[in-house]
Amino acid sequence: MATFLYRLGRLAFRRRGYVALLWVAVLAAVGLGAMRAPGAADEEFSTPGIESQKAFDLMQERFPGAAADGATARVVFVAPHGQKVTATAHRKAIEEAVDALGDGTQVAGVADPFTAHAVSKDGTTAYATVTYRVKSSAVTDTSRTALENAADQARDAGLTVETGGSALDSGGGPGGVAEIIGIAVAAVVLLVTFGSLAAAGLPLLTAVLGVGISTFTITLLADALGLSTSTGTLAMMLGLAVGIDYALFVVSRYREERAEGRAPEEAAGLAVGTAGSAVVFAGLTVVIALAGLSVVGIPMLTKMGLTAAGAVVVAVVIALTVVPALLGFWPNAVLAGAARRPEGGRRRLFRARKAAPQGDNRGTRWARFVLRRPVPVLLLGVVGLGALAVPMTQLQLGMPGDEAKSTSTTERRAYDALAEGFGPGFNGPLTIVVDAKGTGDAKAGVDTVRERIAGTKGVVSVSQPRFNKAADTAVFTATPATSPVDENTKTLVRTIRGERPAIESASGASFEVTGTTALNIDISGKVQSALVPYLVTVVGLAVVLLLVVFRSLLVPLKAALGFLLSVLAALGAVVLVFQQGHGAGLFGVEQTGPIMSLMPIFLVGIIFGLAMDYEVFLVSRMRESYVHGEPAKEAVVSGFRHSARVVVAAALIMIAVFAGFIGESESMIKMIGFGMATAVLLDAFVVRMAIVPAVLALLGDRAWRLPKRLDRLLPRVDIEGEALTRRRAAAPATESDPTPDEPVEARV
Repeated sequence: MATFLYRLGRLAFRRRGYVALLWVAVLAAVGLGAMRAPGAADEEFSTPGIESQKAFDLMQERFPGAAADGATARVVFVAPHGQKVTATAHRKAIEEAVDALGDGTQVAGVADPFTAHAVSKDGTTAYATVTYRVKSSAVTDTSRTALENAADQARDAGLTVETGGSALDSGGGPGGVAEIIGIAVAAVVLLVTFGSLAAAGLPLLTAVLGVGISTFTITLLADALGLSTSTGTLAMMLGLAVGIDYALFVVSRYREERAEGRAPEEAAGLAVGTAGSAVVFAGLTVVIALAGLSVVGIPMLTKMGLTAAGAVVVAVVIALTVVPALLGFWPNAVLAGAARRPEGGRRRLFRARKAAPQGDNRGTRWARFVLRRPVPVLLLGVVGLGALAVPMTQLQLGMPGDEAKSTSTTERRAYDALAEGFGPGFNGPLTIVVDAKGTGDAKAGVDTVRERIAGTKGVVSVSQPRFNKAADTAVFTATPATSPVDENTKTLVRTIRGERPAIESASGASFEVTGTTALNIDISGKVQSALVPYLVTVVGLAVVLLLVVFRSLLVPLKAALGFLLSVLAALGAVVLVFQQGHGAGLFGVEQTGPIMSLMPIFLVGIIFGLAMDYEVFLVSRMRESYVHGEPAKEAVVSGFRHSARVVVAAALIMIAVFAGFIGESESMIKMIGFGMATAVLLDAFVVRMAIVPAVLALLGDRAWRLPKRLDRLLPRVDIEGEALTRRRAAAPATESDPTPDEPVEARV
């Protein structure tokens, strides 16, 4: 492995022009292809195997077109205090607003609240439902402006008017602000770390190149593979993150080799042969984590994971080829200021490492501090993370909607107005799909199901059933007494489903429960049940991979246990802030509630990959020093001397990228940003920088042992550069950087 990558690095350095042209050609090809490719399809979220999805599929089959309706908007009218919307003046204003809402080429229809029975019992609140011919992603700004103008018209008459619904969702997300902030912070961190504009700019340039190629490729393949507009979001975020990390690691190793007196081409080859090996295996752990998302069984997650894994592969290949090629164009530009100045006389290229200055830096001072006090550091780290993970035991999963948005948004105010006027369960009705096909009297069977569900404790009302053309299937809604995110609503859904055998026996018809509320409950349950298998699959595969990398049994186990500690602590912090409300005001969280269902899976997948990056970057240098003869504890110090600054810089960049999302108004985006930033902070600085050296100090030489039977079974992959060390010992050391003798056979 090391010898192959060494040759690849030298080849890219020598043939830098061809390498640069090749990648520019790839970028241009996929870019032009993306411009001509059909647009990405609208999001078709499906979750096979859950009852809500089965009911939805049945509705599609029995009510053709019903499940493919366009976007909707709900305009809520609230009368002034002490008045009613049924008053003559208010009713006239509402009817005029309804007429205005009906204008527009995209509007399919508007339901008048006074004829559609959409007025609250106390007469203070009414709502009009606007149906569009297109989905939310296709609703134009002109249509949204017309919606707002109609609302303003009713406001002028003295009514309070708020709007909600899918038509208001422009699908724009955070708008790229977080990414810009992340890149800006990354540039500052890299500049401080390297002290060179070129060294800071090179990782950013290669990362942007990788993200551009990945994004264009996803767009190019979107129609053929059924990728939605949101599929590439994770790929862009992770591609940028690991692209910077991997290039940073190679550039840092190149600077070290140049500092030891090696000529540029040889230094590039050695950097790719050693640091590049760590990059390859770090990338493989990320790919395993992302591909493992398919274990959950949600097609959208599978596609997001695989496309992001592809972006990581692109980042790895670019780090191994484009980085040494760019170093070939500007071999001295990435060096520190003093190192860029020419020195008189000739220097030996392969000067022995032990002869090189080994001065202390902050990394070595911290490592020696931990080595002197391993037990207190270990206990403090484990107990601290364990205490932070305790709230995780109270984790409640859900899919927060408008109720989680800021009160400054009209969607949240519309949600609150409907809950006050029609009851908290109005915003999340349950949809009951009754299959009466094959029964003697379909209407009687449906009525029986409806009556039994109406009598269930926790149901405040049920609507009249609506039959399909064949009159063998009906749909009606049941309104709960509690809000969509209330635990009592989940209990109600379970109760209705639990009583199904008795109801079906009495009616002769079968039924299923669906709707947004039931769908969210089912997805939460599916994700929660898949979390443990996902962890076992991903962590298990990564442990096997790390066994091959480090040829140690205890180091991979320590890495996996450390990750579990950090991710559970991060989830505990998310529960503490977003579910329990502790410190919520500091992060602009106005409404607490369940944690987004997909949040734990995303957190585990992304942070596992980044955690293993830091593990490989840091511990591979320890392993390299140990293999080259240093005592176990000194190897830990050497690992920190060479890699601590790089790991800290990479972690700070990731924290900045993720923390940028905390400032967004969307609660779910805040939650993701906070969770990711917290997890990186805990894993990089508590686990990798404190717990890892403490454990290695206590284990000593035992950390690097592997049972002989297992040693014979595992393939041998040289990532410490042993073959390169033997090559340097045998080859002449000259400033002209000659081609070394025939390479020592790499261990594979």
